[in-house]
Amino acid sequence: MHRLLLLSCLWLLAAPPASSIFQRPTGTPAPLRLQYLLEPLHPTVHTQRGATATLPCVLRTLPHNYRVKWSKVEPANYRENIIIITNGLYHKNYGPLSPRVRLRHSHRYDASLTITDVALEDEGRYRCQLVNGLEDESISLTLHLEGVVFPYQPSNGRYKFNYHEAKRACEQQDSRLATYQQLYKAWTEGLDWCNAGWILDGTVHYPIINSREPCGGRLLLPGVRTYGARDKQKDRFDAFCFTSALQGQVYFIRGHLNFKEAGQACRNHGAAIAKVGQLYSAWKFSQLDRCDGGWLADGSVRYPITTPRERCGGLPDPGVRSFGFPSKEMRTYGTYCFVG
Repeated sequence: MHRLLLLSCLWLLAAPPASSIFQRPTGTPAPLRLQYLLEPLHPTVHTQRGATATLPCVLRTLPHNYRVKWSKVEPANYRENIIIITNGLYHKNYGPLSPRVRLRHSHRYDASLTITDVALEDEGRYRCQLVNGLEDESISLTLHLEGVVFPYQPSNGRYKFNYHEAKRACEQQDSRLATYQQLYKAWTEGLDWCNAGWILDGTVHYPIINSREPCGGRLLLPGVRTYGARDKQKDRFDAFCFTSALQGQVYFIRGHLNFKEAGQACRNHGAAIAKVGQLYSAWKFSQLDRCDGGWLADGSVRYPITTPRERCGGLPDPGVRSFGFPSKEMRTYGTYCFVG
């Protein structure tokens, strides 16, 4: 009986006021009003690779003995990793972001987080939490990188990557595995691809604009089709990679070069042969438009088209066209170089 009475008292202490419980008997409960933190006007901050971005977190008042903790939810595994903790006077940085983050501190109520030299892996959801005993509260913000998603497969054909190989292949091409949100956005912008590919969280998808027989059939509606989570070691698919703005320039060198000569031609100009992600970035952000096929670092031959025309492949939409992976001894193409 005493135990029952004690449990009842604890329940009353834990329960919110009765007015909150019964305020809305149907529908969505009223959102809790923040007491110490200001709601951000714009919960999504847009940026590009290499830029400086600030995630706003401003206090209404300064409670006694408080701390502010910034953390990031990693899209690959949904774990929340601490970035920085401050008590208003002192702070401590944590994790791989540590060298590139600081508190803005434009005034004594400002606990906004500034990230310098934004990297591809910085995209995601961040949380600013006020830790104040029983009255903890937090706001969530999203850092969104402007970029481009591209499908990728190796020289030996489709469906050769397990998850870890796909992740490494994207990184080798100046990109990273795309998140589902990035792939979905690319689909809304016209990405139509029949081969399934890994994305960052270990699931497999393919985006379809025009329903057709080889890609799930004509009766299925357009959308991002999914195979769900797959075995990261055993299952094999292509990859969907994501890249953002370049800190450098991609340019073309004419010639009838084999692959080895293409690399040397770039080095002669103090540059390196461009990677696939760098070519996509130059096409997306610098409007690089050339009708000339050129060697890239992975041994593929591609060319970027921003203004479609008949003599440059004849396809109606802009994009990076591919000649695949020809013999590296062929002396047919020029090369795309990157300097940065």
